Amino acid sequence: MSSNFSFEPIGFLKSGYPDKFGVPRQSGIVKVYSELALRSDLQPELALQGLDGFSHVWLQFVFHLNNSARYHAKIHPPRLNGASIGVFATRSPHRPNPIGLSLVELVEIRENILILAGADLVDGTPILDVKPYLPAFESVPQAKGGWLETVDKKDVRVQFTKEAMQNLEIWIQRSGRSELQKIIEQLVQQDPRPLVYKGFESIESPYRNKHAFRLYDGDIHFEFLSQDEAVVFNILFSHGKL
Repeated sequence: MSSNFSFEPIGFLKSGYPDKFGVPRQSGIVKVYSELALRSDLQPELALQGLDGFSHVWLQFVFHLNNSARYHAKIHPPRLNGASIGVFATRSPHRPNPIGLSLVELVEIRENILILAGADLVDGTPILDVKPYLPAFESVPQAKGGWLETVDKKDVRVQFTKEAMQNLEIWIQRSGRSELQKIIEQLVQQDPRPLVYKGFESIESPYRNKHAFRLYDGDIHFEFLSQDEAVVFNILFSHGKL
């Protein structure tokens, strides 16, 4: 039996996350829309028949931006604040095989293009397969959540400076994306900062605790004032692309 396998993506996801930093750590948390165009040689006009009757699909994908050269049996998930746990108890991209699984909402099918919502994938992610989500079999209300059930869930308050809000309103007007403020708030609430910056939110901190992530063609600049309070102090975007 062969132990070597080779896969060719069925398509590449077009999402609103140009970079890894800021991408949600779980699908379904932030309802950002994305598109998946299937290769024409897969005969999508036939292969997609019947899929429109499902509300959600599983995406099997490749962590193509994972540059880790070494395998680590234990890793440090951000939610554990420095503690380590076995890699197979996480959904970390740093795995023996860089393959991920994401449950997303199927909004619409336009010929060979799937319109999706809630994906936690960076723009350009190679998609290996699409499978329908079967609620009658895959929904397990009594399932256990493992170590995640012991993690404190913090409610982060997000505010916008006057300058940031002014820029956001212009961005919304020009892009037609009325949901931008809610999306930004949800992404900041996930606290995408590297672990080394957490716990040093005071002004006197030796760490520069200002960060930025990209969303669509915009740059969202934010800072945590405390562990449960953040401020978006600037929003920059490319006027010519809106």
